[in-house]
Amino acid sequence: MDRLNEFIVTVTDGFWLWLLIPLLVLLSLYFTVRLGGVQIRLIPEMFRQFGGEPETAADGKKAVSAFQAFSISAAARIGTGNVVGVAGAIAVGGPGAVFWMWVMALLVGAASFVESTLAQLYKVRDSKGFHGGPAYYMTRGLNARWAGVIFAVLITVTFGFVFNAVQSNTISGAVQASVEATGAAVPGWLPVLVGLALVGVTAAVVFGGVRRIASVAQALVPFMALLYILMGLAVMALNTEEILPMFRLIVESAFGLREVAGAALGTVIVQGVRRGMFSNEAGLGSAPNAAATASVSHPVKQGLLQTLGVYFDTLVVCSMTAFLILVSDPVYGEERGPALTQEALQGSLGSWSLHALTVVLLLLAFTSVLGNYYYGEANVRFLSGKRPVMLGFQLVFLVATFLGAIGKVDVVWSLADTTMGLMAMVNLLAIAPLGGVALLLLKDYTEQRRRGLDPVFTRDRLPQLRNVECWEPAEKEPAPAAER
Repeated sequence: MDRLNEFIVTVTDGFWLWLLIPLLVLLSLYFTVRLGGVQIRLIPEMFRQFGGEPETAADGKKAVSAFQAFSISAAARIGTGNVVGVAGAIAVGGPGAVFWMWVMALLVGAASFVESTLAQLYKVRDSKGFHGGPAYYMTRGLNARWAGVIFAVLITVTFGFVFNAVQSNTISGAVQASVEATGAAVPGWLPVLVGLALVGVTAAVVFGGVRRIASVAQALVPFMALLYILMGLAVMALNTEEILPMFRLIVESAFGLREVAGAALGTVIVQGVRRGMFSNEAGLGSAPNAAATASVSHPVKQGLLQTLGVYFDTLVVCSMTAFLILVSDPVYGEERGPALTQEALQGSLGSWSLHALTVVLLLLAFTSVLGNYYYGEANVRFLSGKRPVMLGFQLVFLVATFLGAIGKVDVVWSLADTTMGLMAMVNLLAIAPLGGVALLLLKDYTEQRRRGLDPVFTRDRLPQLRNVECWEPAEKEPAPAAER
């Protein structure tokens, strides 16, 4: 099993390093130039998009709001990778990896804007509001349903099953670590109990549909982020004299001016770039599934809001992990990753912080489970919306949740890297030719903003765009599509 895992890791690392990351970087540069640096230029506009009242869906209830859609994607983005993953990148690549993580976030914001704007344009109606995502803009924008099917299968396996098992495994491990920290022995039945409890709570949420998922995410995401940020700020407040040297160390290490942890410059860059992509998911094609659910007046609005989500994930949450580790003068090394965050908190705040970190990890992992579920559900619905198929997916999802809590997931996690890479490749190859559509929508948005209007899009404003189901002119009553 170890040899199989090593082989998968070697192949996957090569695929990411020599193919996927260069493609994402080049495509993001292309979008940045073509869209006039939209991800930087319109940052003030991003903060304007949290308001707005969603329309009433066909079943008489409110559709998903812009902020709720943002929360669903943030729930999946902000996970244990923001704590454990960033620590791992620093352990291997040193402090300089943090700088390249920041650069990556600012660059790939352009790809995030394009994919989420397209998801909004090509979304479809259902009785509860809207759904959509890359599978839909591949089908409607490129007339390539076969590509949509491939993407839907890959994201369902990656997020709906594998990542879900990894997150539940993290929850189980965090609980066991917290018990061990008290000096008590971990009973053999504890992982089973954690798995059953997690299945019960998850089922109570996911069987309530997208509205319940959105409501829970809307409540938990701000709370868990604030709790973690406050812990990080407390550590920094106790180490104020280390803050300026920390920033200097990050910049110097990023350009090879100061070697830390024995990492060569190439390793520093790769660790930062890859961790940034893993964490904020820009360009992967996952967040657009959440973006499509939002009821907004213009596709660009949700594109901007999802780009802000990239920044929140990387520049705020991931940076907080990096800061609290680096101000504590850590000991680096490839095997040190998982311990860095714990040691940084305990060294500054005391042993109670380990239990607080357990709570944070529980919230991070649980909200990721909810986000992962919705990504799987949206794409299973694309493949077949029949009730028995959806029920089968839900049951397999819950089984994966339980098995993840009681088992080991090393090989599964390595396979997830592979399937996620393939998923991202399909998505990037789809949004490349559709970038012109995002440009037309952006021009329409900015033109209305220059006239002092709150932008509203209807499909007759860009009649050259085909296969657009929603966005009817105001005088026409939208007819909800049949459940798919």
